[in-house]
Amino acid sequence: MADVPEAVPQAGQVVAKTLACGICGSDLHAVHHLEHSIEMGLRSGAANTLDPARDLVLGHEFCAEILDYGPETDKRLKPGTQVVSTPFAFGPLGPELIGFSTRYRGAFAERLVLTEALLLPVPNGLAPEAAALTEPLAVGTHAVSVGDPGPRSVALVIGCGPIGLAVIVALKRRGVGPIIAADFSPTRRARAERLGADIVVDPAETSPHAAWSSFDVPATLAEMGLAQMAGRTLRDAIIFECVGVPGMLQSLMEGAPPGAHVVVVGACAEDDTILPVLAINKQLRFSFVFAYSPDEFAETLHALGEGEIDPEVFLTGKVSLDETAAAFERLASPGNDVKIVVQPWR
Repeated sequence: MADVPEAVPQAGQVVAKTLACGICGSDLHAVHHLEHSIEMGLRSGAANTLDPARDLVLGHEFCAEILDYGPETDKRLKPGTQVVSTPFAFGPLGPELIGFSTRYRGAFAERLVLTEALLLPVPNGLAPEAAALTEPLAVGTHAVSVGDPGPRSVALVIGCGPIGLAVIVALKRRGVGPIIAADFSPTRRARAERLGADIVVDPAETSPHAAWSSFDVPATLAEMGLAQMAGRTLRDAIIFECVGVPGMLQSLMEGAPPGAHVVVVGACAEDDTILPVLAINKQLRFSFVFAYSPDEFAETLHALGEGEIDPEVFLTGKVSLDETAAAFERLASPGNDVKIVVQPWR
């Protein structure tokens, strides 16, 4: 833990006290591979918002309390109001991601600067730890929106970490079913089941693709041909890849049923190898998704506030700033953990 200068709001900004901030997989990656994260951003066309001569304060999944306003603000929310926000601020290079900018510190600090126009008040007395889940849960909301499952879609979620579980939540809220969930961790499989997954699979014992035929989804090109000749009414498959490790895309190309839509949510930051002809033969569709829209973020907060999502399934630990380094180590091999929340005020 180290001291940083006081947070000073500029025009259109507020200074806020961090109440809770979740630890994200991207935070874990940045601690050990920050230069690689910067390179990936630059290769994607993003502005470089990191000054290597300055300290970087991580943290972008937060709930905070308004302390004071800067100049040229509307002051529509009173000081003391608990808020969440999409983690963006507007600097000279355009939008900058709070927690991955040395101009706008993240929420692992006791105080941070936020953009007034982006603030959303926390509804219905929702606990700060639960409200801080809005950001990662919104990623699931966006992934399902991009996947756009229909009334006859069968969904498979590969990986039941925070984002996979967020996808399951979004699928259930949309009325999609059945949902198949696959993860090697028995704890995470149990959480997927609590959130409404209909079939939970340990990939070490059973292929995640074993059940397609039983749900009227032809598992192979041969099956599809026979089903079409027989005039059968078929269902479509939508697969959410929420692991993000090399080999997953190739594995899905080999295992996915023909015509499946694969939504890639897991952020693989390493080189990978695929055999495209498999996807061509099966006419697979791939969508790669990132973050969420402001409307999806607000929708997710509303669902949390209305009790449509059980936050306790996600929350597996609360730590102080002094305990944060140990929490990062703990999450490097997550085991029973899903989301650990930092409370800097402790």
